[in-house]
Amino acid sequence: MKISIILFLLCFTSSFAQTIDYNTKKGFAANGYDVVSYFSNKAKAGDKAFIIKYDGVNYKFSSKENLNTFKNNPEKYVPQYGGYCAYAVALKSSKVSINPETYLIENGKLYLFYNAWGTNTLELWQKENENVLQEKADENWKRIKFKK
Repeated sequence: MKISIILFLLCFTSSFAQTIDYNTKKGFAANGYDVVSYFSNKAKAGDKAFIIKYDGVNYKFSSKENLNTFKNNPEKYVPQYGGYCAYAVALKSSKVSINPETYLIENGKLYLFYNAWGTNTLELWQKENENVLQEKADENWKRIKFKK
């Protein structure tokens, strides 16, 4: 009887587990850009013919090959900090939209950045101490990742 109650509670609470707040501007991660293409050092817009849902988020790809690559190891390609601007997460614990063509691959991870109105946060990230900013962003993300 106790085991049944415990199993019920585990199932019940896990079905209401909070998911990360992903930046899904335009209904897709990375504003509809192909997250696999970044790892070939080329930001490519995704195609509506190649869409997959992972962790509740829609992703677009520029080719079937990239979609299949993602399927084989999605965690490798999911943008850090839910796809929000890494610099804003680090500096202000803020979730700021990104320019999908402003990105950095560092230690096998994808970081996206805001770049508009004369402010390129990737340049700021690189001018300042990237390691310190990444540590701050990691710590801040733990606190804000579930907040909408």
